[in-house]
Amino acid sequence: MTTVVDGLGLGRGTGEMAVERALAELRAGRGVRLEANGTAVLVIGAEAFDAVTAAALATAGVRDARLVLPAPRLLKLGAPRAQAGSVSLPTLDAERVATLALRAEARVDAPVAPANGLDHAALELLGLALVLPAAVVCVVPGAAVTGLLAVDVADVMAYRATQVARLAIVGRAPVPLEGAPETEFVVFRGGEGLRDQVAIVVGRPDLSAPVAVRLHSACLTGDLFGSLKCDCGDQLRDSVRRMADGEGGILLYLDQEGRGNGISNKMRAYALQAQGYDTYDADAALGFDLDQRRFDFAAEMLRQLGVRAVRVFTNNPQKIAALKASGLDVVSDQRVLGRPTAENVRYLASKRDRAGHYIDFDALAARAPD
Repeated sequence: MTTVVDGLGLGRGTGEMAVERALAELRAGRGVRLEANGTAVLVIGAEAFDAVTAAALATAGVRDARLVLPAPRLLKLGAPRAQAGSVSLPTLDAERVATLALRAEARVDAPVAPANGLDHAALELLGLALVLPAAVVCVVPGAAVTGLLAVDVADVMAYRATQVARLAIVGRAPVPLEGAPETEFVVFRGGEGLRDQVAIVVGRPDLSAPVAVRLHSACLTGDLFGSLKCDCGDQLRDSVRRMADGEGGILLYLDQEGRGNGISNKMRAYALQAQGYDTYDADAALGFDLDQRRFDFAAEMLRQLGVRAVRVFTNNPQKIAALKASGLDVVSDQRVLGRPTAENVRYLASKRDRAGHYIDFDALAARAPD
């Protein structure tokens, strides 16, 4: 991979920078040129594909237009597939794209073709950009793509691993908390695209011994606003309190809103939950798998802080497995319980029954408000 040495991107691969710029373009609703082995396509997020864009592409003379959808969305549309697929767009119809990509009641209206490498890379870009996982992909005549940002498929597919390798501490400071006055916030850059991650070191944990650790995915609604729909805020505060009352510990506050789907998609899922969907069915209707999160970078954060063995506070077997797979010694796992509410009981039961979370409803009942 070529490395930029002009002082503006010293030490960074040009492919990595192209991916980062592509993410910004897609989040802004613009298209990017995706290339592989001499073949190139235009990629636009379905949520940004409107009538004006459709008319412009039609005027440009695009061909082989298709809507690429992930397997969970195809299942919802009545076309079960093991992997992503595409539906042909012989006419660039923005309303049809919106229906197939987003409408809960929609059904597939054309044959579904297997996704190719370019299609999979398009979905990966949209996932990294935290927008709806549905892509309008088409071939555009050369003159019509002048000025479009170009990004290589290989760079897209390598990007997540590249970010883990670039993880580094960029700032740290003491931040006393209520109930945990001896606390330090350590900010990392890298790991999850363009987002920063935070480690909260509570007390003075002995790094030569197993350290109490929690991997906590950010939840704006629960952590900050006290949403009754989940138990995230309770888990966050309870973990810090237990660490402060014990021998200290480290809480990793990870920017993974909505199980890694992003805040906008989380609100789309909440709207579906209000119609009767459970938390996983709502995500699947939008095209998401059971859980989009990765925790390889979280393990690297712990290693950079000097942690080699952990006592992990979690109900999620995926987090335990990820820490073990990373090479950390997981000597024990302990449950972290929130308060059951009328609004979150179905959510908790879904996590237990569909994702295998270790949730004991008898223990939860003891924490229920009087």
